[in-house]
Amino acid sequence: MHNTDAFVNWFRESSPYIHAHRNRTFVIYFGGEAMLDENLHNLIHDFALLNSLGIRLVLVHGIRPQIDQRLKAQNKQSQFHQQLRITNNSALQCVKESAGLVRVEIESLLSLGLANSPMSGARVRVISGNFVTAQPLGVLEGIDYQHTGKVRRIDSAAIHQQLDLGHVVLVSPIGYTPSGELFNLSAEQLATEIAVALQAEKLILMTEQSCISTQTGQLIAQMTSAETRHLIEHETQLAASAQCALKSAIYGCQAGVNRVHILNRKVDGALLIELFSRDGIGTLISSTEFEIIRPARISDIPGILELITPLIQQGYLIARSVEHLEINIKDYIVIDRDGLIIGCTALHKIGQQQAGLIACLAVHPEYQKAARGNQLLEQLYSKAKQQSLNKLFALSTQTMHWFKERNFQDSDFSALPAALQKSYNHMRNAKVLVHHL
Repeated sequence: MHNTDAFVNWFRESSPYIHAHRNRTFVIYFGGEAMLDENLHNLIHDFALLNSLGIRLVLVHGIRPQIDQRLKAQNKQSQFHQQLRITNNSALQCVKESAGLVRVEIESLLSLGLANSPMSGARVRVISGNFVTAQPLGVLEGIDYQHTGKVRRIDSAAIHQQLDLGHVVLVSPIGYTPSGELFNLSAEQLATEIAVALQAEKLILMTEQSCISTQTGQLIAQMTSAETRHLIEHETQLAASAQCALKSAIYGCQAGVNRVHILNRKVDGALLIELFSRDGIGTLISSTEFEIIRPARISDIPGILELITPLIQQGYLIARSVEHLEINIKDYIVIDRDGLIIGCTALHKIGQQQAGLIACLAVHPEYQKAARGNQLLEQLYSKAKQQSLNKLFALSTQTMHWFKERNFQDSDFSALPAALQKSYNHMRNAKVLVHHL
């Protein structure tokens, strides 16, 4: 495909996500390592692009490597327990210096408006403030964490007020007490608490590696929060940072965040690919299943038509009108992949007989290699048994072998029930197949 064609197709496919994300609240965490990366400007440009598309953006940055650098320069050791820094007086001074420097650097980069650059004309307004009230973590397992704290309260009203004005809210991993004390916070945990307090549509955790299964070596594309908990319990070789991100995702989902995305920060453009393409590039975690098979609804009709129209044009399926779908919608089953209809089929009962017709079995071309057709067929078998049907017919012009591989047998026109014979299109000359339940 020519490059211009690829761009046009991608842009068109991204448009539903552009519409869906507008005026939604996203909280994005990225570690202090990102600030040391030579590709930092690309990440900042992506943040500016999200803001220009009308996304309400809260950025939460980390400062761990910056603190470590300052302590090392003073010949002092960084102390950690359970992945949390023990913040003594020396470390606290480094926390203050690091937070101030990183915040100012991010604000500076988001203020760039150079001509002939992605930031040209962006005019991003960045707001920081004392949005986080903290409290000391205290003594845990005999360890005094000193100036390390945890979130006590998020001033969600103040953050929403800034987001309503179109500002990007930038939050450093520090919190204050009513008495004026300052505490060092885990940036990842802080981002999660902010997402929960704002009831954000998405929490995006940009980590230092992808979420890879240690058993298969493959990227884990999506999980429910229950599946995530099972993964943590059974995959003991998971990196500690991955476990922290997954635990944050579970907490966020349970507390009302719709979607949590774990992305490898080192992949250039990961944020845009994840948010504006159908399958993304990271790990999506949600409280409910990302892809489900369910009975069709009237609201699914546009999606069904979009799916089957190319197959109708190629002669695989017969045309179906909106009116037909509305009348027969209870016969239909769909595969819903995060709001996109990627598969459908229907079971039409034939008159008063104990027989049914399998119709409109279709799976989106990009999703045909994961046995989704088999899953739809199993749903049809289950539905047929519920209706006490003992025989299923299929009429096919080009997919006969697919049905035969699933125990359908050749039949002929004379074997069809009278109602099907009456509606049979002889010009189409479809093959008759039958399966006995």
